[in-house]
Amino acid sequence: MKVFLVFAHPNPHSLNATLKEHAVRKLQEAGREIQVSDLYAMKWKAVADADDFPERDNSQPLNYEAASGEAYRSGTQAPDVAAEQEKLLWADAVILQFPLWWYGMPAILKGWVERVYAKGFAYGRGLHEKSKYGQRYGEGVLQGKRAMVCVTIGGRVAHYGPRGVGGQIDDLLWPIQHGVLFYPGLTVVPPTLFYEVRKANKETVRTFCEHYESRLLSLMETEPIPYRTQNGGDYDEFQTVRMELAAESSGQFVHQTDPVYRSNLETTGPSDFSPVHFARDSRSPSAEGTEPATKSNQASRVH
Repeated sequence: MKVFLVFAHPNPHSLNATLKEHAVRKLQEAGREIQVSDLYAMKWKAVADADDFPERDNSQPLNYEAASGEAYRSGTQAPDVAAEQEKLLWADAVILQFPLWWYGMPAILKGWVERVYAKGFAYGRGLHEKSKYGQRYGEGVLQGKRAMVCVTIGGRVAHYGPRGVGGQIDDLLWPIQHGVLFYPGLTVVPPTLFYEVRKANKETVRTFCEHYESRLLSLMETEPIPYRTQNGGDYDEFQTVRMELAAESSGQFVHQTDPVYRSNLETTGPSDFSPVHFARDSRSPSAEGTEPATKSNQASRVH
């Protein structure tokens, strides 16, 4: 397995850096190949602008989409963009690792997506006319590869559960998992999520590392999130889910087939507010019951 890890954290001594270094070491020890794009260390240019097109006529107004497509077709993209595209094509699995900042990915990672996902590469592929919207959402240049996000979160598990004040974590990750990853064809597996990370002691960090290692080493065998593919028959000519498939449903979960995957079912926590770092998901053994997140049962959710 060839793994491409895109890493976005500015502190080389952070929890995220510890997780990344552990992941790289254990993947290599297991015989996997790995490439890492450490965006802050690379001083990645996050701003999408005219400088991305060295051969473009700068006397003309910039249409970024058109310029992106022309540069991709003609082989005149900025070298850093082309290099990241080559890593994506090389990989069997793509990992986006980042802290949750203001309900999304850090700006430098968003800038990586905006520049690397060129027209003709990640979008604008296939036939586009009337009811045809090309190769996307399950099809595209990255079809056949797997992807996962690894996210560190400061808030409590219940903050990001079905009734949490921060909004469901699945909703916050929807633009990344279904958009950034599934759109160009990647098969997306459930995310690796760590909560209340500021309260993680050395033992907990060790548990985090072991969990991340386990998720990565089992990535190719993990059951993916069951997203409906755009051209698989579940959508009508306007790319909306056919009514007979989910007549009473709406929102992001309508875009999955049964059984739907939800990454956080928590609505409460320990009465003493002790930290809980893992949430029950819809595949957890206790998902059908009412067991809340507690300090004593969190270890069972590491796998």
